[in-house]
Amino acid sequence: MARFAYTVQDSKGETTSGALEAADENEAISALQGKGYFILALASERFGGAAAAASAAVNKSYAVGERELVFFAEQLATLLNGGVPLVRALSLLGEHANSKGLHFALGQVTKDVAGGMALYKALEKSPKIFDNLWVSLVQAGEMGGQLPKVLKQIGSYLEAQADLKAKIITAMAYPAVLFVMSMGVLTFFIVKIVPVFADIFKQFGIKLPPLTAFIILISGLLVNHLPALMFVTIGFWFVWAAYTSTDAGKVTKWKLIFEVPFFGAFIKNILIERLLTTLSTLIESGVSILNAISVLEGVFGSNIIFATLLRNVKNDVAAGKSISGAFRKTGVLPPLVTEMMFMGEESGKLPDMLITLSNFYREQIDQFTRRFTAIIDPILVVGIGGLVGVIVLAIFLPIFKLSTFGGH
Repeated sequence: MARFAYTVQDSKGETTSGALEAADENEAISALQGKGYFILALASERFGGAAAAASAAVNKSYAVGERELVFFAEQLATLLNGGVPLVRALSLLGEHANSKGLHFALGQVTKDVAGGMALYKALEKSPKIFDNLWVSLVQAGEMGGQLPKVLKQIGSYLEAQADLKAKIITAMAYPAVLFVMSMGVLTFFIVKIVPVFADIFKQFGIKLPPLTAFIILISGLLVNHLPALMFVTIGFWFVWAAYTSTDAGKVTKWKLIFEVPFFGAFIKNILIERLLTTLSTLIESGVSILNAISVLEGVFGSNIIFATLLRNVKNDVAAGKSISGAFRKTGVLPPLVTEMMFMGEESGKLPDMLITLSNFYREQIDQFTRRFTAIIDPILVVGIGGLVGVIVLAIFLPIFKLSTFGGH
């Protein structure tokens, strides 16, 4: 018989520690699970020493990809559902993590959880990897005794957000490359070709058509005053960056973004979809409304308009106002969203209604990316081709005039 130290959680969320004797680890797991406990840590003396040595690594600030966090959440849920103790599961996933950041973070998390700390508290020590969303969801899962289920929800949420981001990047990548290449061709024409013909026209001393004179003026500015133009551009950028670092500047920046034709509504839809998806995931996992909105404040910390919206909503909900009424009062979200929130509250199915809304906005985003990809290529080809044609026409107009003089 061997002696095993354990840390377990009962159905009420209370954590207790102790020790038991069993023939092996599987027998110890069966004994604890038979009493209805959720196993947080289980270690024999031999395993405890190995765990302590393995967890000595210090958490370092390495970047961790979204896909790896998805894999970690899903694998941890699978191991816990299979009866593997939490400490052993964390240790295994940390040892096999491809990312150095996740490897070091899980080493520290394993050490803390083995010492009796709650998982959400251990994750809280690595905020660059496990943000407030992670911490709140894991806390809700631990307190409700549904940690594996919540981890599955975290994985699904992260995967959905990563897929959406990948779709948007894919839709924008080719047009961006085509635009940059086209601008390169235009710049070559204006900087290299136009000056050659400008010198020829100057030698003949002919009066240039207005279009040709304008193109030559632009070319001269780029060729002869490029350092000054760059200085002005960089100066403007620094002034804009300084202004947008203030609260008033941040509000102005986001209002301008939302007013951009064609793209403003698309960007706002992305933010609304993220808000709805995150809120539904939090509520479904057992996080209270006020805590869920607090987490959302952190998620939208870089967007002052949505952060302010959520702060006002939190204050109104804390004062007793309904969540749909609080969102409606801000005037930022469309009436469709606030009305369906109201219906969800009335029917007691707010998470389901939020999921329906997030699916609707995800479909809107998908439709935009498909249409954008379909129409942007011909628009860029025709637009850039038209500009090149204008430059060519501006060059050839004086040549036609010279040939007319030659004919006479």
